[in-house]
This record gives sequence, C-alpha cells and structure tokens, in this order.
Amino acid sequence: MPKLTVIIASTRPGRQGLAIGEWFAAYAAQDGRFDVSTVDLAELDLPLMDEPNHPRMARYEHDHTKAWSATVAGSDAFVFVTPEYNHSFPAPLKNAIDYLHNEWAYKPVGFVSYGGVAAGTRAVQALKPVVSVLKGVPVTEAVSIPFFSQFIDDDGVVQANEVMTQGATAMLAELERIEASLRPLRS
Repeated sequence: MPKLTVIIASTRPGRQGLAIGEWFAAYAAQDGRFDVSTVDLAELDLPLMDEPNHPRMARYEHDHTKAWSATVAGSDAFVFVTPEYNHSFPAPLKNAIDYLHNEWAYKPVGFVSYGGVAAGTRAVQALKPVVSVLKGVPVTEAVSIPFFSQFIDDDGVVQANEVMTQGATAMLAELERIEASLRPLRS
C-alpha cells in the first residue's frame, strides 16, 4: 500500500491546522487507499536551513535533516495542510520543503487549505510552482475550507461538511491515480 504523508504547515501558537490535519489524516486512513502518517512541522522543529551543502547533493550533516530526508524519501504522496498568511503559505513549510531536493521528485502533492473568504487558495497557488520545480506533481483536486473556525467544535475537533468530504475523497482518488502512474519514475 502506498504511503501518504500529511504535513501540517502551521507552527503558530493557537493554530487550528493541527485539528484540520488530524481530521484529514483520519479521513484518509478510513478511506483506505494509503498508509497514512502525519508530520507536524511544529513538532519536527527544523531550524532555519542550516545545511552547508546544496540539498540536491543529499550530503546532509545534521541528524534532523537525515531524519526528515528519510521521512520524505519513504513517502509516495503528500498532502500539505496549510493556512494562508498574507496571500502565501507559512515560512516553516517553505523551510521544510527547501531542506530537501531529490526526495520530492515524482510524487503527487495534494492540498488542504484553510483561511477566510479565500479558503487558503492563494497559499496553494503559491505552493504549486515550488512543488513543481522539485518535480513533485500538484493535483488539481483539493480541500479548501473558508471561514474554517465554523467547522471546529468546542472540543477542537473538525466537523466536516459534505463539500469538505467530497473534496477529500476526490483528492485521495487523484493522488492514488497519479502516484501509481509516477511510481515507475521513482524506481
């Protein structure tokens, strides 16, 4: 079974990305197309890029980079769970992406975005060229959550609506198709 890694991008205190990421990861696991794991960038706590060699060389000196490399290399597909900060995505996500190079190649990437009226879609649009230049393949299907706080109950649990679950199902199906078609390029 292919491995899907859900990456929670926000590290901000008081963030809601963890709840949204946990909802999506549970939904994806229940869907059954992937073996699902989650990486919370707040827990990963990568320092601002501190590797002396270009990531393309994969000559990592720090244990945190080697561990992150193993996680990304061992994944077949990704979903970035991201808020929108000032028409873009959070700096910790850019940092985590930029730590590596070859590990992202020929793997599909889906997006769960959240925010106000724009639902984080501008963050996703900013992410697509970053993913593409690393030979990752952004999928069109997505989960975009406008005014996201209305979907989080008093216990901090996401109560998804039908539009969210339909988007998640469509995205998982597309991730599965694209992952299978890209697999020969990774071997």
